[in-house]
Amino acid sequence: MQKGGEEERKRKRKNATVTKFIAWKQTRYERVLYLDADVTVLKHLDELFLLPPSAQVAMMRAHWRLPEKRTLASNLILLQPSEEEYKRLMTASRVEDSREAGDTDVTILNRFYGDSAMVLPHQSYGLLTREFRSQDHTQYLGTPLQPWNPEQVFQQASLVHFLDEPFPKPWVMWPHALYGEMHPRCRGEDCRDKDIWVGLYDDFRKRRKTICALLSAPAPEWPPRNQTGPVTAT
Repeated sequence: MQKGGEEERKRKRKNATVTKFIAWKQTRYERVLYLDADVTVLKHLDELFLLPPSAQVAMMRAHWRLPEKRTLASNLILLQPSEEEYKRLMTASRVEDSREAGDTDVTILNRFYGDSAMVLPHQSYGLLTREFRSQDHTQYLGTPLQPWNPEQVFQQASLVHFLDEPFPKPWVMWPHALYGEMHPRCRGEDCRDKDIWVGLYDDFRKRRKTICALLSAPAPEWPPRNQTGPVTAT
């Protein structure tokens, strides 16, 4: 990667980190629920605000890293705003930016709350779109013995996180070649995974157009021109 590209990537990562930490600065509220921009809400989340006030921070485990790593995921955070905590987080961000330049918000949040955060159930709040493309659902279901039922999983979820790298985010159109590589495959005549997956992206685009009066960004070139090795979808 060229130096300019690396610096731009670091700048965007730092901006995203700072933006997330600003949630702690909203002290006019007793509690704040932070959601990443690439999350779509399927049901109301009122029940989260009824959690015990002793839970200063509530997050999910990054289930896709289990059992090797028991880290927290930062796409949803229920928090109690605090000016002091905001300053601590921002200080940590500046220190890491100058020393290591590699720590993201996830690393800092795990350092601060990895041992104290209330852990939320990922099957309600941590469904990833790529789960419908996966052939192994053990990490999500927690056991290899439970059969995969995409409709039941979708009905249980209160939100979905769009994560299908290298597939673009839902506000960007699909490169046709990449779609052909990455869309979920039917299992015989069972196309429920594909139908749910495509439906999530279509619904996001329709709501973006209807509510926000915004069209999707043009599809990126695929494969990228600067790609030096073979391109494979994961």
